[in-house]
Amino acid sequence: MIHHRSDPVLEEIIEITSQDPSQCYQCGKCSAGCPVRDFINTPPNRVVRYVQLGFYDEALNSQTPWLCAGCMTCTSRCPQNFELAKFMDAVRQVALKRGIKPDKKVYKFHKAFLAQVEKHGRSFELGMVRDYKLSTGDFFQDMDLAPETLMKGKMNLTPGNIKNKEAIKKIFRNVEEKK
Repeated sequence: MIHHRSDPVLEEIIEITSQDPSQCYQCGKCSAGCPVRDFINTPPNRVVRYVQLGFYDEALNSQTPWLCAGCMTCTSRCPQNFELAKFMDAVRQVALKRGIKPDKKVYKFHKAFLAQVEKHGRSFELGMVRDYKLSTGDFFQDMDLAPETLMKGKMNLTPGNIKNKEAIKKIFRNVEEKK
């Protein structure tokens, strides 16, 4: 697929990711292995396809980039080594630059996730859930899942910090300064 380099959204995504979305040939392995696939409205490969076809509004208004966990399962499964998590991050950045924000709850979830990464250097799920619930006031949604999640060890009670948290905090400061 040949892109015309005059598409500003495409150019911005390529600049951010250093990869061309035409590299993806739509095998669907990313979507098949995506751990949040059941919670998103558009499969990850379809967001890439929207960009490939120039349907930027559909890509930028999709909730999928905002719910992407950045777990890299998609990238590890991709036969083309297309870094889909990086692509989703770029779509979020481009959407924000254009004043497009997702559903309020999805945006609050995204912010809660980033706050934990900034604080601990990685996601701390219990802290993320706490921050999300406090920001939305929706304290009892999914409450029935908490006991099973904790009993199976799927959610830690304490954060796992990385060694050089200051480097992560510096990245967040640099991003804020650029805004």
